[in-house]
Amino acid sequence: MDVILLERIETLGQMGEVVKVKPGFARNYLLPQKKALRATKENLARFEKDRGQFEAQNLERRGEAEQVAAKLGGLSVVLLRQAGETGQLYGSVNARDIAEAVTAAGFTVEKRQVVLNMPIKSLGVHAVRIALHPEVSVIISANVAKSAEEAEAQVTVPLLEDAAAAAAPATATEGKDSA
Repeated sequence: MDVILLERIETLGQMGEVVKVKPGFARNYLLPQKKALRATKENLARFEKDRGQFEAQNLERRGEAEQVAAKLGGLSVVLLRQAGETGQLYGSVNARDIAEAVTAAGFTVEKRQVVLNMPIKSLGVHAVRIALHPEVSVIISANVAKSAEEAEAQVTVPLLEDAAAAAAPATATEGKDSA
């Protein structure tokens, strides 16, 4: 089935392109979400007539998304979960859990905006991409730990390692200068 995209879709194309998709994808996702129109002569003419309006709406949504991305960038959320001795979680952390944690931190994020290739199944600090708009995404960190104390330790340990790495070359340089 051929459709006209009304906004940029990451895996399909840019606004205004006519692309061929499977009928079920068009019927169940693109058309109900108003992300596309069926590619008929009438719809092509209608799109060309209203193209400026669609582009203005897209720019407005993109601007709002960029403002939220500026505030959301660098956010770190803590998720407390039960895990075994090896650091393997008894369950997993999925997009819904991360969306709830970000919402609790004061930002409105839906689970469909959280991009996870696979659910998180181990303790540690994980980078998670939040797609606020098809053209705007931001990386946040999800700190998965057994307790609040362990979560704090997971954040400070990399900082201590970075400080030690930064101090090590300075020490080696001093030794070479004195020789």
